[in-house]
Amino acid sequence: MPFTLRRGPNHRPLRRRKAALLASAVSVCLLAAAAPAEPLGVGDRLFPYLGNPGYDVASYDLSFTYSGKNDKPLRAVTTISAWTTTALDRLNLDFVHGTVESVEVDGRRAAFASAGEDLVVTPDHPLPRGSWTRITVKHTSDPVSAKGQDGGWVRTADGLAMANQADAAHLVFPCNDHPSDKAMFTVRVTAPDDYTVVANGLPAGAERVSRATTWTYRTQHPMATELAQVSIGRSAVVRREGPHGLPVRDVVPAADRKALEPWLAKTPGQIAWLESKVGAYPFETYGVLMAQASTGFELETQTLSLFEKDLFTKPAYPAWYVDSIMVHELSHQWFGDSVSPRTWSDVWLNEGHATWYESLYAQEKEKRSMQDRMKAAYGASDRWRAEGGPPARPKAPAPGQKISIFRPNIYDGAALVLYALRQEIGTPAFERLERAWVRQHRDSTATTADFVRLASATAGRDLTGFFQPWLYGEKTPPMPGHPDWKSGRNAKEPERDKQGKQSGRARSRAEAPGHGHAGPGGK
Repeated sequence: MPFTLRRGPNHRPLRRRKAALLASAVSVCLLAAAAPAEPLGVGDRLFPYLGNPGYDVASYDLSFTYSGKNDKPLRAVTTISAWTTTALDRLNLDFVHGTVESVEVDGRRAAFASAGEDLVVTPDHPLPRGSWTRITVKHTSDPVSAKGQDGGWVRTADGLAMANQADAAHLVFPCNDHPSDKAMFTVRVTAPDDYTVVANGLPAGAERVSRATTWTYRTQHPMATELAQVSIGRSAVVRREGPHGLPVRDVVPAADRKALEPWLAKTPGQIAWLESKVGAYPFETYGVLMAQASTGFELETQTLSLFEKDLFTKPAYPAWYVDSIMVHELSHQWFGDSVSPRTWSDVWLNEGHATWYESLYAQEKEKRSMQDRMKAAYGASDRWRAEGGPPARPKAPAPGQKISIFRPNIYDGAALVLYALRQEIGTPAFERLERAWVRQHRDSTATTADFVRLASATAGRDLTGFFQPWLYGEKTPPMPGHPDWKSGRNAKEPERDKQGKQSGRARSRAEAPGHGHAGPGGK
């Protein structure tokens, strides 16, 4: 801002200079404040605008008030405690499908604006790198899905539940909605007295005021936002003891408690079976939430897996199949929940392992041959790769069909990679690898490269050349030990895959092409 310096009485030009500099600074600030809010992301290959850079969330404190009507917005307050990883004059949260009333940063009012599916917050003071900050957002949370927005709240016959995978937690609450940023959770829900509320983790109190009760739950392990679960309904909570005194609590419609008990009683034995394969259960509690809703899938929400009640009460599926689906979601507590994918391209590590243990359980308990299933998967693998991409590089979701990343290539296609690995390194080494994987990466995130490195260390040789075509190739490599196996577009599909085509992901919310796998089968 050019000016001519002139000396005069009382150094007035100096005051003018200060005023000019101040005006310049104010202009710069105004320009910065006026700069349009822009959506950001952490650069995920499949969901480029998901998550946000510049901070690391330590904890979420979520508070919801439910009116008793599941078609009305809930009043909500979300408090996020985080460390900044770079200096910030504004920060982005993932949030859409709610009305924001106010935002505070460190107790002071902050400006906010929407940009795409981001809530862009501008505090009244810059946030230096390495600072501890607290963001409080007062907002509503709408349980009625908007056009083109799948996931988030699930409206049940008697209330609400959540299904946030893969990118829908921000339809419910402001967050850093990417599995690479796990955090601790406290959830408080106030609901009329005739409702029961259960959420992730363990109960931390229930306070009754007038005709409503506020229920509080806390996790004891970090959790990805996509795994959050809140059940509000006229429910019965069925408690029992699992291995080593583990508290097991299931949430079912109160009227169906007796009919569902034979299925609920299976969980402790299933946990014990998985512990014999991969080690101790990684969380503070477990249970199943049987919701009266039509979702088209089951979901491994942390410590409280979501299931459609009809899976257990209608005769469409054989008992062995339902058992295997229960084990699929339970397996995710180790693979996907405790060890979460660093990026969504790593999702094969979740689904491949859950499919593996689902199939192994069916083989050991019901004599359903895993080798037959893997041979059928091998036959379909080239087609799956053409339709959905190779297991570790799935094709991007179709427009408007975000959960279409959940295709057969990351289920049986990924389990086929694990089968080939066991053939390559032998069963003892494979079993050591599985235990080491969940032990070394517990409560954290991991990548495909991490798995390749650990497999190589366990086998005592570099397996990069083995993994490259299996994980990234357009064509399926020869199966070690089975040179006669062939892959082709007209090959027979795995039995589990055929079950899924009858219902489930083929009728899921996204109606995504190429699903055909997990029907009431799990995500």
